[in-house]
Amino acid sequence: MNDDSTVPTLYEWAGGAPALHRLFEVFYRKVLADELLEPVFRGMDPHHPAHVALWLGEVFGGPAEYSTERGGHAHMIGRHLGRAITEEQRRRWVSLLMDAADEAELPADPEFRAAFAGYIEWGSRLAVVFSHPGANPAHDEPMPRWDWTVPPWQPAAQPKKTSASS
Repeated sequence: MNDDSTVPTLYEWAGGAPALHRLFEVFYRKVLADELLEPVFRGMDPHHPAHVALWLGEVFGGPAEYSTERGGHAHMIGRHLGRAITEEQRRRWVSLLMDAADEAELPADPEFRAAFAGYIEWGSRLAVVFSHPGANPAHDEPMPRWDWTVPPWQPAAQPKKTSASS
C-alpha cells in the first residue's frame, strides 16, 4: 500500500510492475501485427514495451523510474514530436490497449477500468497534439499523476456551443 492512505494506488491495484510489463508485451505484439499501427512502430527499440510500462507505472503511482531512468515527461513529449499521429491511429492504439488489458488479465473491476480508460484516452489525445507539425509543448511539465478520482486540473477551455449543440 502507499504510505499516505489505505487506498491502493492504481499501480498497486493493477498488480505492479509485473502486470504492466505483461500488458505492454501483449500490447506491442498486437501493435506490430496491426496494419495501421505497425508502420508507426516499425523498428522500435526492443526495450520500448518495458519503457512504456515504467511510464504508466509512475503515472499510476508507482516508482519514479521513468523520470529517473528515461527523462520524465519531457522525454515522453520528445518521443511524439513530429510523428503526425492521426485520430484513426489513436483510436486503434486505444482499442488494442484495452484488448491487451483483458488479455494480460489486468483487474476488470469497473472502477479500475474506468480510471485506466480515462488515462489512456487523455494521454493518447495529448500524444496526438504533441505529434502534429508545429507543436510546441512545454517541456517542463511535471509527470502526470493519475488516481481513482477525477484529475486535479480543469479543461483548458470550454467547448463553444454551436447551433447543433444548442
